[in-house]
Amino acid sequence: MDVSSGAMIPLIKKLGSLLVDEYNLEKRVKKGVKSLITELKMMHAVLRKIGAKPPEQFDEEVLIWAGKVRELSYHMEDAVDAFIVRVEDVGHDHGSTNMKNKVKKFLKRVTKLFTKGKALHQISDDIEEAQRLAKELGDLCQRYMIEAQANSSGDAIDPRLKAVYKDVTELVGIDHVRDELIKKLCDSNERSKEHLRTISIVGFGGLGKTTLAKAVYDKIKVEFDSVAFVSVSRNPDMTNIFKKLLYELDKGKYATINEATRDEGQLLDELRIFLQDRRYLIVIDDICDEEAWEFIKCAFSDNCLGSRVMTTTRIGSISKACCSSGDDIIYQMKPLTDDDSKRLFYKRIFLQGSKCPDELEQVCREILKKCGGVPLAIITIASILATNRQDQHIKPKYQWENILVSIGRGLTEGGSTKDMQRILSFSYYDLPSHLKTCLLYLSIFPEDSEIRRDRLIWMWIAEGFVQGGKQETTLFELGESYFNELANRNLIQPIYLDVEGRTGACRVHDMVLDLLCFLSSEENFVTIIDGTQQSKPISHCKIHRLSFQNSMSDLTTHRVNATNMSQVRSVILLRTYIDLIQTISHFQVLRVLDLEGCNLGKNLHHTDLRYIENLLHLRYLGLRRTFVSELPVEIGKLKFLQTLDLVESGPEPGSSIVIPPSVVRLRHLICLHASNEVLPVGIGDMASLEELTGVLMDGPSVINKELGKLIKLRVLDLIWNGHDESVCNSLVVSLGNLRKMQSLTIYSHGSARFDVSWDDFVPTPELRAIEFHRCTTTLPRWVNLSSFPLLSSMNITVNMVRPEVDFQILGKLPALRSLMLGVNKVQHTRVEMFVVGANAFPCLRVCKFFRFLTGPSMFPRGAMPRLVILRFSARALDIASGDQDVSMGHLPSLQQVTVYLWVEKGSSSDKCKKEADVVLRHAADTHPNRPNLET
Repeated sequence: MDVSSGAMIPLIKKLGSLLVDEYNLEKRVKKGVKSLITELKMMHAVLRKIGAKPPEQFDEEVLIWAGKVRELSYHMEDAVDAFIVRVEDVGHDHGSTNMKNKVKKFLKRVTKLFTKGKALHQISDDIEEAQRLAKELGDLCQRYMIEAQANSSGDAIDPRLKAVYKDVTELVGIDHVRDELIKKLCDSNERSKEHLRTISIVGFGGLGKTTLAKAVYDKIKVEFDSVAFVSVSRNPDMTNIFKKLLYELDKGKYATINEATRDEGQLLDELRIFLQDRRYLIVIDDICDEEAWEFIKCAFSDNCLGSRVMTTTRIGSISKACCSSGDDIIYQMKPLTDDDSKRLFYKRIFLQGSKCPDELEQVCREILKKCGGVPLAIITIASILATNRQDQHIKPKYQWENILVSIGRGLTEGGSTKDMQRILSFSYYDLPSHLKTCLLYLSIFPEDSEIRRDRLIWMWIAEGFVQGGKQETTLFELGESYFNELANRNLIQPIYLDVEGRTGACRVHDMVLDLLCFLSSEENFVTIIDGTQQSKPISHCKIHRLSFQNSMSDLTTHRVNATNMSQVRSVILLRTYIDLIQTISHFQVLRVLDLEGCNLGKNLHHTDLRYIENLLHLRYLGLRRTFVSELPVEIGKLKFLQTLDLVESGPEPGSSIVIPPSVVRLRHLICLHASNEVLPVGIGDMASLEELTGVLMDGPSVINKELGKLIKLRVLDLIWNGHDESVCNSLVVSLGNLRKMQSLTIYSHGSARFDVSWDDFVPTPELRAIEFHRCTTTLPRWVNLSSFPLLSSMNITVNMVRPEVDFQILGKLPALRSLMLGVNKVQHTRVEMFVVGANAFPCLRVCKFFRFLTGPSMFPRGAMPRLVILRFSARALDIASGDQDVSMGHLPSLQQVTVYLWVEKGSSSDKCKKEADVVLRHAADTHPNRPNLET
C-alpha cells in the first residue's frame, strides 16, 4: 500500500468481500461495487506511479488529484467497515432457554433485522456516492491530462554527484578508513592477489559511502590498466550503464559510444572483450536493485590479473549478492567518531584557526549527538549555521538552540537541508509501495524512541498495512518480513539482536525521522501534537493519525477538538498525561489506541475505561504500563479487536489487572499479552489467537483443556501454578493439539512436575524455541533430533543434568543456536569428564550453563565451531591446581567468556580465586581471538 493511495488496497479487498452472499446486497448495489472496484484499481495504478517519485517532480494538479483520491479511499473504507460492524452478529447467546430469555432473543433478532436493513440502505447510498466521486475524479484526470510521469522541471541534478567530485581537502576522518579498505582490497594472499575480488561498502544514506569509495579509487587507480567510476540511477538502464562503463574505461576509443545504437547484449560483449586482458578497477556506486547487479557483474570476468571491483549500496542483501566469493569483502560503513564529527562541524562553521566560543560548546555537543556521526547530517546542519566567509560574526546562541530543537521534527531551512532530504529520499522512493506506508508510520513515534518490533508490527496489521500473502503465512510473519526488509535497507537501526540476528526493537535516526515527518506532513499521514512547539492549527483539516508526545495539557486540549475528528484511525499518547482519555470515544473509526506508559491510575477519573465500548472498529489496544486495576466488561463489545497488550498494566508494579469474562467474546483477537493474569472460562472460543503470553494457569482443569482448541497458536507463554498431577496431564494433552506452535514457554511455581505427563507428548516439529523453568526433573524424553529439526533456542532448568544423555541429545540438534541449561539447585558433581562427539552442536552460537560444574574441555576440537558466547561454572580450586583444563583454543569463533567461580569456604579462598583467575586469563589471552573474559 502506497501513502498516496491512502486505504486503497484494504478498501479494494473489503469491497470484494461485500460481494459474498452473506451480506445480501441487491443486484444493483453489487453491480455498483464491481464498477467501483474497477475504478479504484485504475486509480491505484496511477497513484503507485505518483508515489514512486518525489512530489516536486509533478505538477500541482497531479498532487491535488492524488489527495482527493486518497481521501475518497479513506472515507469509503470507513463506510465499508461501519457496514460490517452493523451487520455481523455480536456473538453466541449464552444462558438458559427460559421464557424470559426467549423474549430477549426475539427482541434482539428483530433489532438486528432493523439494524441490518438500515445498514444495507446506508452502504447502498455510500457506494453510489463513491461511484459519483470516482467518476468525477476520472473526468478530472482526463480533463487536465494528469499522468504519473515527472514534469520537465523535475530535479535533473543528482545531489550524490557532489560526493564524487568533493575536494580531498574537505574530507575529515576518511584517511584511516580509506587506508583500511585499501589494505583489505589489495593486501591479500598470493592466490587472492591474482583473482578478481569485490568489496561492497554498505550503510545508511548519508554516511559517506560514495565519498569513501571515491577516495579509495583515487588513491589506487594508478596501479591499474583501466579504471571506471559509474553511479547507478534509481531506475537503472542497462544500456546507459554499459555505455558509461565503456566511456570511462577508454574515453578516446568510446568517445561516441552514447550515440551508438547497440543493445545490452552487444555492449556487454564489448565490455568483456575490452577487460579480458587488462587489470581493471571499477566502482559501481549506489546499487539498489539486485537484478541489475546480476546483469552488471556479467561484464567482470576473472582474468587472473588481480582486478578489483567496488560497489556501494544502502541494502544489506545487495552487498551480500555483490560478494558471493569467499575472498570478497563486505564493509559495514561506520559513523564518524566524536572527534572527527567535531572537526568536520567546526571546519564548516568557524574561520580557519578560530575556536568554538565557550557559550556554544554545550549546544554544539548536543547538535553533534543528534547528527550521530553521519557526515551528511553534520555538513547540512553546519551549512545552516555557517556565516558568510566575509562576515566575521557567528550566529547567536538562540539560533543554534532553535536548530537543535528542530532536528528530528523536520528541518526547513536552506538548500543544504533539501540536498540531505533528497539524498535520504532515494532510499524511501526505492521502497516497494507497501513498505513506504509502513516506514512512514514510524513518524508517529518521538525521536530517540526504542520501538518494539512486535508493537510496531501489530499496529501495522491493525491499520491494514499488512495484507495477506500466501495462505500458510500469517499476517504477523508477513509483517515481520516487512520489518526485516526496512532493517536490510538501513532505514531503521535494529537493537537488541538475538543469536539468530533477530531484533527485539529498532530506532530511527533523527535525519531519517526528519524526512519521514516531512513526508508525513505533506501527505497528511500523521499529525503530531507536541506541546514544546507551536504547531499549526489542526481543526480545519482531516486528521487520520494523532500522536501526542508531551505533557502540555492546557495547550493541547485547547487545540484539539476530538468531537470533530470522526475519521481518526490511530491515536498514540506518549510521555503525556493530557486529559483527552474520555474524549477518544468520539473517534468512531479508530483502529489503533496506544496508551502505553500513560499513568491512568494516577487519576481515578482515568481508570474508568468504559468509554472504549464505542470504539467498535478498534483493532489494537495498548495498555502496557498504564496502572489500571481492571478491564471494563465493555471490552467484550470490541469484536474486531486483534491485539490486546496488558503487560505491566496492573495498579502497582508486579500486580495483575482483572480480566472480565466478556473478553472471551473477542473472536478476532490474534494477540493477547498479559502479566500473570488469570483468563476466564471460555478461552477456547477465542479461536483466532496466535500469541498468548503471560497468563497464569492455576484455575480448573477445564481452562487447561480449552487451550487445546486454540489450534492457531504460534507463541504460548504460561505461568504454571499447578499442584495436581491430573491437571498437568490435561495441560499436556492440550499442548499436543497445538501443531503450529513455534515458541513455548512455561514457568512453574507449583509443586507438580510434568515428568510422567510428558511421556506421551508428541511436540510439533514447527517448534523454534523452548523455555522451561521448574517444570521437569530431567530433560524430557521427547527432546531428540527427529522431533526438532527447526529448534534454534532452548532455555531449560532441571533438577539434575545427565551428561552422558543430555549432551549427546542436545549436541545433535541441527539448528540449535542458543542453549541455556541450568539446575534448580547447585549440582557440585563435575560433569565435564564426559566428552561429546567432535561434530556436536554444529550451529551453536551461545552456550550458558548454570549451577553445575563443567568447562570447555568437554567439547573437543570440531565441536561448537561457531560458538561465540560461553558461560560456565567451575570450582576455583580445580582450576588453580591444574585439575581442570580450561583451554579454549579449540573453539575457533569464541568472542566472550563468562566463568562463575565456585569458591569453597576457607582461609585460602581469596588466594585460590586469584590463582584461578590468572589461569583463565592466560587461556583467554592465548586464544587467537583474545575473547573478552568475565569472572
